[in-house]
Amino acid sequence: MNHTDQPTPRLRTTWGDLDLTRFPEDPRDRLRAWDAADAYLLRRLAADGTGLTGSVVVVGDRWGALGTALAGAPGCAPVLISDSYLGQRATAANLERAGHTGARLLTTQDAAPDRIDVLIVRVPKSLALLEDQLHRLRPALHEGTVVVGTGMVKEIHTSTLKLFERNIGPTRTSLAEQKARLIFTTPDLAPAAGSPGSPGPNPWPHSYRLPDDVGVLAGRTVVNHAGVFCAERLDIGTRFFLQHLPDRSGARRIVDLGCGNGVVGTSAALTHPDAEILFTDESHQAVASARATYAANAGDRPGGAVFRVGDGLAEAEPESVDLVLNNPPFHSHQATTDATATRMFAQARAALAPGGELWVVGNRHLGYHVKLRRLFGDSELVASDPKFVVLKAVKRPSRRGGA
Repeated sequence: MNHTDQPTPRLRTTWGDLDLTRFPEDPRDRLRAWDAADAYLLRRLAADGTGLTGSVVVVGDRWGALGTALAGAPGCAPVLISDSYLGQRATAANLERAGHTGARLLTTQDAAPDRIDVLIVRVPKSLALLEDQLHRLRPALHEGTVVVGTGMVKEIHTSTLKLFERNIGPTRTSLAEQKARLIFTTPDLAPAAGSPGSPGPNPWPHSYRLPDDVGVLAGRTVVNHAGVFCAERLDIGTRFFLQHLPDRSGARRIVDLGCGNGVVGTSAALTHPDAEILFTDESHQAVASARATYAANAGDRPGGAVFRVGDGLAEAEPESVDLVLNNPPFHSHQATTDATATRMFAQARAALAPGGELWVVGNRHLGYHVKLRRLFGDSELVASDPKFVVLKAVKRPSRRGGA
């Protein structure tokens, strides 16, 4: 999303002006809930007189700007498909604020609609997620379906256009406006499966074998749904974390916070067979991946596991967990921010029992030790290499006997 010194939250559209917010709402947040790509697409739909009374599907709407605007168009009841729990919470709040009740929210793990007359795609950061969604939605298209994508110029590449071409049909782009561009695709659905013009089978989810230097997971299989961070190979930060995870036999409830494909929580499950493992992430694709990775490697252990899509540990019972393992993201779409990590650390502290531990891996330059010191009073360097650090913070018992 665009960063501006004077953000303008109101989005002006043909169907009304909208006050939009991200989730969780924070008055100090300088990032808008919409950008030039959203505004450009909405202007074009109105200018072209695109019919919106049929089955309208919006994919990847980040904070609900597209869906909320279209829900205000006469006769339009859009279906909004998103991988993001936080994005869906923002969308629901924005729809309610605008007084729109006709929109339907689906996740990327839900069954696709049977028919689509207008398909709007906000280009995601992950080409894999775009590929997966186009594969899943293609059977619902017909020759008359209007297909329009949108994104900032820096988000749309030749590889992006090739995915639209291969999965749907001939594709062209608009001129750029305010550093945003539109994608127009004409459905060509004639090629049968297996023919030269066919997109072929959906390659997602994808599995691969883990390397031999990652402790108890050495040589085991990890499962990745499209859009999950480093879905085609283990990233070096997680690899470093797996080499230095705590072997704490006393932990009874362990959390893989921001679980991604679940390798960290699955490793903890194998070293703590009697502990309950909570896998939580704001991505539906990530939690589906974690569930599959756990089932492939540790599904028969006595401790069991819980899989939760949500805002981290925001809804966890206070002082209910013993150990939190965290590799926090430092991007929100195209913006670099430490807000997510800060929120995760605070959530972990609230959820940890006195004496409980938060273990974090991160790039050295991010300075997580400063944030942990503010929240926990101190942090310990467990391991480091030229790029990454593993830090441990312990929740101290309150001198007054409380948390």
